[in-house]
Amino acid sequence: MRTSTPLTRLSVLLVAALTCLSWIGEAAAEEKSIFSPIIHVDKEKGYIVVSSDSGIIGVEVSEAAKPHLDKLPISGMIDIVVELRPGNAPLLKSWKVAGGESACKHFDGTTCK
Repeated sequence: MRTSTPLTRLSVLLVAALTCLSWIGEAAAEEKSIFSPIIHVDKEKGYIVVSSDSGIIGVEVSEAAKPHLDKLPISGMIDIVVELRPGNAPLLKSWKVAGGESACKHFDGTTCK
């Protein structure tokens, strides 16, 4: 019968911890919060243009969000959460209008409040 040494157990624990941390890092990297003025809203194409630390970006909105785009105030401040999609525009998950008048201050991904 083979017994494990403290070094072997430590190695297994270290590998398990690093694996868990890499999963957490990947999950956290998929979403990003952006606080920005609203630069442009294109209701027909389903995009909101905002600025982020990486420059001006177009954010694609879901079908559920499209009917509410006309309620967003141009130049108003918005806090959005997007899903980062390599090779595609970020996809809007939710928004909170932080500055400016809006009939839709909070969009949670399905409903507008």
